[in-house]
Amino acid sequence: MSRAFVKEDSGDGIEDLPDLPISPHPNYVTPTGHAALRTRLHDARTEAARLGPRKEEIDARQRLAILRRDIRYLERRLASAIPVDPAAQPYGRVAFGASVTVIDDTERERTFRIVGEDEADPERGRIAPSSPLARALMGASEGDSVTWSKPAGAVELEITAIRYFPQ
Repeated sequence: MSRAFVKEDSGDGIEDLPDLPISPHPNYVTPTGHAALRTRLHDARTEAARLGPRKEEIDARQRLAILRRDIRYLERRLASAIPVDPAAQPYGRVAFGASVTVIDDTERERTFRIVGEDEADPERGRIAPSSPLARALMGASEGDSVTWSKPAGAVELEITAIRYFPQ
């Protein structure tokens, strides 16, 4: 039988879960995002170590399998991380780490910050560099207009401010 269809375990009777998918995009991270990944990995390892002696309990075994999967994911994300200091980015142009204020064609003003995929949270205005909005903004300067292609149609945005904050 092919090994592809056989469930593996780590030798301690706890079945490994499938790995979480890893983005094909470069893993740019801000200093804050890099620190958050390291903290998440440390916390997952600490909890996994704490659960180890109780692995006979079904809930603890399930949680440990999830933690092991998360640890593998976080280790891979940290290994592929490309730290970028926003303060070192080109002044006056939108690049990774920028906080960009825009006005749309309805005069609505919004601010977006281009951060790593693991930090992205569109509801809080944090967008990944591979997002359509970030791709539209990248390289533009204050006063430029860009077109953001959305499923509902294109939106024109005027860039009114670009800031880079120290981490």
